[in-house]
Amino acid sequence: MTSRSKPVSRRRRRLAVDDVLVVKKSKLRTAISGTVVGNFMEWFDFGIYGYLAVTLTAVFTSDAPGGLGLLLTLFGFAISFLVRPLGGFILGPLGDRIGRQKVLFLTMTMMAVATALIGVLPTSEAIGLWAVVPLYFLKMVQGFSTGGEYAGATTYVSEFSPDRSRGFWSSFLDVGSYVGFAAGASTVAVTTWITQGISGPDAMTEYGWRIPFLVAIPLGAVAIWFRLKIPETPAFEAETDDLRAGAGDDPLGRLGVVGIFKHHWREVLIGIALVSATNTAGYALTSYMPTYLETEVGVSNLMAAVATVPVLVLMSACLPLIGRLSDRIGRKPVYGIAVGSTIVLMIPAFTVMQIGQEWAVFIALAMVAIPVAFYVAIAASALPALFPTASRFGAMAIAYNLAVSLFGGTTPLFSQALIDLTGNTYMPAFYIMFFAALGGVAMLTMKETAGRPLKGSFPTVETKAEATELVAEQDENELLDTSTMPLDIVADENVASDRG
Repeated sequence: MTSRSKPVSRRRRRLAVDDVLVVKKSKLRTAISGTVVGNFMEWFDFGIYGYLAVTLTAVFTSDAPGGLGLLLTLFGFAISFLVRPLGGFILGPLGDRIGRQKVLFLTMTMMAVATALIGVLPTSEAIGLWAVVPLYFLKMVQGFSTGGEYAGATTYVSEFSPDRSRGFWSSFLDVGSYVGFAAGASTVAVTTWITQGISGPDAMTEYGWRIPFLVAIPLGAVAIWFRLKIPETPAFEAETDDLRAGAGDDPLGRLGVVGIFKHHWREVLIGIALVSATNTAGYALTSYMPTYLETEVGVSNLMAAVATVPVLVLMSACLPLIGRLSDRIGRKPVYGIAVGSTIVLMIPAFTVMQIGQEWAVFIALAMVAIPVAFYVAIAASALPALFPTASRFGAMAIAYNLAVSLFGGTTPLFSQALIDLTGNTYMPAFYIMFFAALGGVAMLTMKETAGRPLKGSFPTVETKAEATELVAEQDENELLDTSTMPLDIVADENVASDRG
C-alpha cells in the first residue's frame, strides 16, 4: 500500500471590506494642503532665482569676463539639480523606512533655511568671484533637500488619493508648484518696482535682490508648521510586516537602490523619459524664459518677471480639470496630448516670441504652457503608480531626480549654451521637442494606471459604502489586480489520504 498526500492548492485570500483603505475628504484635504504648501515653497525659490538670474550675475559674478558671468549664474541653478540624485538616493529609501511625513518635514526645513541664507550672502563687490562659492553651497543644500521633496510629495499625495479620483487630487500638488513660481516672480516684480522707485535703477543690484530671498523666512515657517500637521499615508501604515521587512528578493517588498534598479529598471527608464519631457518644457517656461526674454528678445527685467505670472496662474487653474480628465480617459491619452502639442506648438511659440511686443510675449508663453499643463497635471498621479508601495518613495526619487538633474533642471544652462554655440535662438525649442519625442515612446510602453489601486497597496476609496461595493464586485472588476496586493496566501485543501 502506498501512502500519498493530496496536493495542497494555495491561493491569495479574497479581498475583504476591512482591507480597503477609506480616506475621508476632510483628512484628504488636510494631507493635500500640507503637501502643497511645501511644493509652493520649493518653487517660490526657483521663481526668485530664475527671474533674478540677470541681476544675480551683476551681484555675484561681476568680475567674470564677457558672457561667462551669466553662465556661472545659470550654473548655480544647474548645480542644485546635479546633487538631487544624491538626495534622492538617501532620502527616498529613508522615506520608505521611516515614513513619508518625517522626510517631507526634513526636506521642507532644509529648503526654507537655505533659501533665507542666500539673502544674506556677501557679493562679488565684497569678496570678488569667491562670492559664488557660498551661493553654490546653498544651492546644493536646496538640491539635496529637493531630491526627497518632490518624490516624497508625489508619493504622499498619490497614496492619500482615492483610486477613482487620484488624477484630480494629485494635480493640486503641481498647482502649488506653479502658483509658488508665480508668487516668486510676483515678489521679484513688486520688489523691483518699489526699490527702483525709491532708490533708482540700480536698487536691485545694490540691495533689492536680497528681499525676495528673505521673504522665505516667514513663508518657510508657515510651511514647516503645515508639514508638522500632516498625517502619515494610509498605504504606508497599512503595509504588512513582510512588506515592511522587504526580506528576500520580492520585487513588491522594500528594496534598496540596487534592488530598485534590478526589479524595476523598465519603470525607472519610463519615469526618466516622462520626467525629462515634462521638465525640459516646464523649466523652459519658468526658469529659463526670464533670461531668454531679456537676453534674446530684449524685453525689460520687469516685463520678463511680469509676463509669465498670468500665464502660470491660468495654467495652474486648469491643472485640476486636466487631472479630472485623466481619471476619465486615462493617463496615457493625456500624456499623448502633451507630447503632440509640444511638437506642434514649440516652434510657432518661439517665432511669435521674437516679435518682442507684450501681446506677442503673452501669446507665446501661453502656447508653451499648453503642453506643460498636460504634462504636470498628471505627473503626481501617473509617476508614483509605476512602482510598488514598499519601494515607491525610493524608486520615484531615483527616476525623478536622475531625469531632472541631467535634463530638466539643466534646461536653462543647456539652452543658453546651445544658443551661444550655434547663434540659433530656436535651439531651446528643438531641445524641448527632442525630449517630448522620447517621452512619447515611454508613454506607449507604460501600463495604464487610472482608476486602479496602486501597485502593492489595497484599494483606496472615500466611503465605507464604496468599499463594500468594490469588494462585492471584485471578480468582475477589471481594474482590480489582487496579485499585487499584500493579501495572505491560504490553502484551499490540506487533507492527506491513502491510496492502495
